[in-house]
Amino acid sequence: MAEEKIISIITINYNGLKDTCELMDTLPLDDTSIEVIVVDNASREDEATVIQQRYPQVKVIRSNVNLGFAGGNNLGIEAASGKYLYFINNDTLLYLQDEPIKKSKHGMQADLKALVDRLDYDPQIGMVCPKIRFAWGQHPIQYAGFTPLSRVTLRNHAIGFNELDYGQYDTAHPTPYAHGAAMMVRREVIEKAGMMPTCFFLYYEELDWSMMIQRAGYTVWYEPASTIYHKESQTTGQESPLRTYYITRNRLLLVKRNSPLPWRYLSYLYLIFVAGTKAILKDLSKRRFDLAKATLRGLWHFIKL
Repeated sequence: MAEEKIISIITINYNGLKDTCELMDTLPLDDTSIEVIVVDNASREDEATVIQQRYPQVKVIRSNVNLGFAGGNNLGIEAASGKYLYFINNDTLLYLQDEPIKKSKHGMQADLKALVDRLDYDPQIGMVCPKIRFAWGQHPIQYAGFTPLSRVTLRNHAIGFNELDYGQYDTAHPTPYAHGAAMMVRREVIEKAGMMPTCFFLYYEELDWSMMIQRAGYTVWYEPASTIYHKESQTTGQESPLRTYYITRNRLLLVKRNSPLPWRYLSYLYLIFVAGTKAILKDLSKRRFDLAKATLRGLWHFIKL
């Protein structure tokens, strides 16, 4: 009889064969208690077949339509059999080449076991994220938890962002939101809170999902005993019209779905007339007409909702 799967690792591939293969090379593919699921989100080439041929232990799902971040992960959820579901970006690495692979006394890769242990520590912990460090340079910290979003401007920051890691964030703690690059969730939590919201398509899904999970009675935690390395924005680019459009539209959509009155309308006014206008003027001054147009589209499409 096949061994019961403890962890289902789920990642999305979209025209990212090189990154996905580099990630696969850091995963414990021979651990029979773990399954790895790659959802190919309608890549231009048939990258799903290439991944399946290179890594026969991996379950590869090919979608003929780009379902976005949430939709692709939801496909993975439907195919997963693990008790714990670990969602990681395809541009991440579980360890760097010059690092030894740490194993727990039970044989599971130590970084994965630390996340499972945190979820098992308290049944009210529904989601946990590892420490996230950038994969480049001296590997500064990207995420050691988040601060809360401000009620009107929706601004917050990642704790430890761009700091060198001297162990200053090595204490586990609750955090308001998960980071979409790496988050582990217990299956029963998804059954109670619901799957990822697909209305965002790209960006802000993990913040909304974190709020859904907390409304279902669970907490979100940061667990520094586990670390993952992130190449960051290999797919969309830091200043692309695609990113600008979805960041603009989805910030407003997050407000619509989660902010109570009267804060909701105060946020609308700020995000549309202050932040939106400022972004458009800044892009026009830099002759980035494509970004200014993307911001306008994002604002208009939200208003049409």
